[in-house]
Parts: sequence; C-alpha cells; structure tokens
Amino acid sequence: MNLLLRILITAVLVVLLANFLPGVHVVSYGTAIIVAVVLGLLNLFFKPIMVLLTLPVTIITLGLFLLVINAIIILLCSEIVGGFRVDSFLIALLFSVCLSVLQSIFFKIIGD
Repeated sequence: MNLLLRILITAVLVVLLANFLPGVHVVSYGTAIIVAVVLGLLNLFFKPIMVLLTLPVTIITLGLFLLVINAIIILLCSEIVGGFRVDSFLIALLFSVCLSVLQSIFFKIIGD
C-alpha cells in the first residue's frame, strides 16, 4: 500500500511540475503514473550502475555530479515513455531537482 501511495504522489508531482515548468510535457494522468513507475525502476536498476561508473567524477565534484545522473535518468525516461517529453538537459536537471525536493517533502509528511 505504501508503494502505491508513493507512485501516486510521484505521478501527481510529475503532472504538477509539467504544468509549471516549460519544456516538460505529460499527455495524461495515466502517462504520469507510467512515468512514476519507470522512474522508480530506472532509479532501482540503472542509477547504481551509473553512480558506480562515475564514482571518481562524483568524488571530485563532491557529489554534485549526482544531479547530472538524475537529469540523465529523466531524459532516459522521456525516451522510454511515450507521452512524456523533456525538451533539454537543463530542463531535465531542473525537473529532477524539483521532483526530488518535492518528493522528500511529501514523503516526510506521509511517513512510513
């Protein structure tokens, strides 16, 4: 039940951010749910591999390169999911930062 709630919150945040950020486009709420699931799967399987491969750069930049990895995951999700589009890398970077901050706030409110 907690996982479903987290997916729904992420989907609502994706739609909310798509309405506020120019360059992020979501066709429907169903697409936003698919985006939330795909982002979760990419973060589960693909992100640890990318973090491991870019560990020296991440250490040199004191962890700021993780923002770039998050943006790449958002762009990858936009390529995978039809109906979700992010126009540029900078928009993906801004989207990923905003989504992470809002998810942290909402997940803290809901708790475990």
